[in-house]
Amino acid sequence: MYDPTYGGPGAPSFANGVSRSIANQSVRAPSPPPGPILDHSHLRPGAQAALLSHERTLELYRANAKKTQDPDLQFEFAVFMIDASKSLPMPTPTHGNVIEVEKAQEKREDLVKEALSLLKRLADRGHPASQYFLADCYANGIGTARNKQDFDRAYPLFVLAAKHNHPDAAYRAGTCCENGWGCRRESAKAVQFYRKAASASHPGALYRLGIAELNGELGFNRSPREGVKWLKRSAEHATAEFPHALHELALLHERGIENIVFVDYEYSTELLAQAAELGYAPSAYRLGECYEYGKMGCPQDPALSIHYYNIAAQQNHRDACFALTAWYLVGSPGVLPQSDTEAYLWAKKAAEAGLAKAMYAVGYFLEVGIGTPADMPQALSWYKKAADQGDKRAAQRLKGSSQPMHQPGGPGSVLHRSEGDSASIGKGKDGKDCVIM
Repeated sequence: MYDPTYGGPGAPSFANGVSRSIANQSVRAPSPPPGPILDHSHLRPGAQAALLSHERTLELYRANAKKTQDPDLQFEFAVFMIDASKSLPMPTPTHGNVIEVEKAQEKREDLVKEALSLLKRLADRGHPASQYFLADCYANGIGTARNKQDFDRAYPLFVLAAKHNHPDAAYRAGTCCENGWGCRRESAKAVQFYRKAASASHPGALYRLGIAELNGELGFNRSPREGVKWLKRSAEHATAEFPHALHELALLHERGIENIVFVDYEYSTELLAQAAELGYAPSAYRLGECYEYGKMGCPQDPALSIHYYNIAAQQNHRDACFALTAWYLVGSPGVLPQSDTEAYLWAKKAAEAGLAKAMYAVGYFLEVGIGTPADMPQALSWYKKAADQGDKRAAQRLKGSSQPMHQPGGPGSVLHRSEGDSASIGKGKDGKDCVIM
């Protein structure tokens, strides 16, 4: 429960915000989604505290927070409690330990309540970081009724923090106004907030203004020249959370805009590499393709192709997962060992993410027994899923073909994807018959 002895009178010293929301993952999307759950691990106390038990760490942190008059330290404790509430051990529900599970859940809820009480007190005292973080909690359904997003409470706090020149808050207030979250949908007001955040070089706001100028959104007349200027500024300040301008500029330099953006494949791949190293999956996947097929002036380089596909696949980019299926089926000497099992597992991951051609491939693996024991009922199940999404080959398999499309000719027999994903029969890299995905 919240202890009213936290803090005391006195003017707070305002801190810069310590948390950001992740912008939309689709570069072309006109607006970001509601802020996702944030990773607050960077606010945990030092390494020594991490070695202590949760209970002991909380006691020490709580004692320090009560002693200090510094709102920044109290804010840090509140953030730590939110983080701790997520990482507290939760017993696996089993028969007979219902009470233990309920107690653990209650502990988590108590930590969230204590943290939000402290954040509210700090927010009322005009602490911008607390106003923003509390708004972000509400926007993510932390401490709200039924854990549902509550923008009615989040938006006014974003606005308050924005008035205190908190760039993230101004950006999030802009997304609220653009989408009508907790307020009326007002493009002009959204632009005001985006401009306020952009004046502090917020990469998300700079990117949004750039896309709006490029496409003629948010009340702007279409102006590619101005849009590119905003995107360049966003790219200069790109972060792991806002790498989108790098990717967009790369696409623009790949195709060019007459008299505005010149075609430059080398610069385009350089921008993609910057975004990929920040962990942006679409850029990593594009580079994987470039190095696999020798696109955009890149040499065909299996090691680099697999490296970039892997970056994207680790973030569940379904096309990248499926690309790794193809690489594992044939392997690459000195780079990647051939493995039917790995090929099957990556195809399954892509299929579970909704990729129709991967669903077909999983069905085929299961029908023939590549990388997994043959299982015709499961194969038919995956063929049906693929067919339901319009995969014609899967529909053909479901029509009752009594023979597999391809009888395995030994351990080297593979399915292999080629650029364009045609459905013809061909030869794999090892010369064996294969089904082109």
